[in-house]
Amino acid sequence: MQDILRYPIGKFLPKDEYANTEILQLIERIELLPAKLEKEVDTLSVKQLDTPYREGGWTVRQVIHHLADSHMNAYIRFKWTLTEETPMIKAYNEKAWAETAETNADPNLSLSLLKTLHAKWVVLLKGLSTNDLKKEFIHPETKKHIRLENLLGTYAWHGEHHLAHITSIKKQVGRIS
Repeated sequence: MQDILRYPIGKFLPKDEYANTEILQLIERIELLPAKLEKEVDTLSVKQLDTPYREGGWTVRQVIHHLADSHMNAYIRFKWTLTEETPMIKAYNEKAWAETAETNADPNLSLSLLKTLHAKWVVLLKGLSTNDLKKEFIHPETKKHIRLENLLGTYAWHGEHHLAHITSIKKQVGRIS
């Protein structure tokens, strides 16, 4: 049960190769995420925003702020990889970032950021060639080489993963009014 609460849409499984149609679908998922989030968050009460999606998990408010932080890092990783030769990206402590002062702020702050960030990111993504998507960066902790097409898949999944956390709170609306 804990795994279903933690990974409501399942864990991300990267593919060896992505067809052009799959790439376009991944970009569309990233493009649509901010509007989907806004729709789901719009009807939540303050109590619901401050409720964790699972025991020991982040609150919905923290999840929304995390999405902005995480997707900013992803955008920057794309830019580094496109402009440098197999760069070693910078990792960040997402748990610590989820506890900084602004994560208690109105989630609309991060929703606004996500709208703008995703709009810019999608313009970048739509301009990439097949060769661009094969470019790689190195993750400093795992030392793994990660292709941009896999990063694209990861973040299309990541947004929907956290969106499912938020919708799970709405399904539990009876226990938290």
